[in-house]
Amino acid sequence: MSQLFKPISLGKLTLPNRIIIAPMCQYSAQEGAATSWHTMHLGSLAMSGAGLLIVEATAVSPEGRISPQDLGLWDDTTEQALAEVVNAVRQHATMPLGIQLGHAGRKASTAVPWEGGGQIRQANGGWQTIAPSATPFHADDEAPEAMSLAQIDLLKQQFVEAAKRADRLGFELIELHGAHGYLLHQFLSPLANQRDDQYGGSLQNRMRLLLEIFSEVRTVFPAHKAVGVRISASDWVQDGWDEQQSVALTKALKELGCDYIHVSSGGLSPQQQIPVGPNYQVPFAETIKREVGLPTIAVGLITEPEQAEAIVATGQADMVGLARGILYNPRWPWHAAAKLGAKASAPPQYWRSEPHVLKGLFNS
Repeated sequence: MSQLFKPISLGKLTLPNRIIIAPMCQYSAQEGAATSWHTMHLGSLAMSGAGLLIVEATAVSPEGRISPQDLGLWDDTTEQALAEVVNAVRQHATMPLGIQLGHAGRKASTAVPWEGGGQIRQANGGWQTIAPSATPFHADDEAPEAMSLAQIDLLKQQFVEAAKRADRLGFELIELHGAHGYLLHQFLSPLANQRDDQYGGSLQNRMRLLLEIFSEVRTVFPAHKAVGVRISASDWVQDGWDEQQSVALTKALKELGCDYIHVSSGGLSPQQQIPVGPNYQVPFAETIKREVGLPTIAVGLITEPEQAEAIVATGQADMVGLARGILYNPRWPWHAAAKLGAKASAPPQYWRSEPHVLKGLFNS
């Protein structure tokens, strides 16, 4: 039997298989509000047969957006807009839905990728960014404002309020975005965090904010729903955040009731040197799984069904995350099931697409 298509439980949430659709920014919101693009995009992916769909990085405040077109969940307007999308998807799809909550910190106020992705300065319609310290991402960026303790307290409350809204919307899982150089990752990494208070300096201090936010979100999000964290396991820069610090963080998260860890890397510094290639981030997930025992999602140029099957079957990770690959091939799980001799979920309207030689591929 294919290990990739075996169910897995994240806390009390059971997924039908181990294929995870990773969060992918669409840069298509209007003042934080979801649009018809999200209905079309998420509706398509929800028919793919994957085990879980995690909605893109969703800002907990307006200034937390990566770009002015980022999705948000910070008030009744953004909640209602996302409710319309979720309700439309739910009419026809049974796939579990999660949402990634985040704040871009010093990497906020940027143009969308297809317009270069550079910082939008305040004089050109951007906004003042915030960070643990007043150190910009690029040397020629406008410097972020070092957060006060009052701003940190406000940030924690913003995550809590967004989590409550996510619960009302019916999301079954929340993923906190502690990766890719965004605000929570900035607090973790000594390259971005030069504070001298309780949120900077030692590893325990640098981990403090993420652990506090996790605890508060876990408290307000129902116990039968899952809460996990996405991390960058390495900055790929000397003296930055690294694998063993990631292990320590994951152990602390496990003690607080974290249901899984989504293991990526990089994004914190333009000086990063990443040896990109198939499975290049999988060893991080393998180390964390071995040393901590928390369910792990591995990502990073996982493109072939046999490749994904091997990662799960050999115990390198419990799940695999697909991002660009499933944008390119939105029926990837169907094709994986066909290759691996497993069954895939598909709506009955699509059953007649099943090749004659694969009768029995789709769950009925």
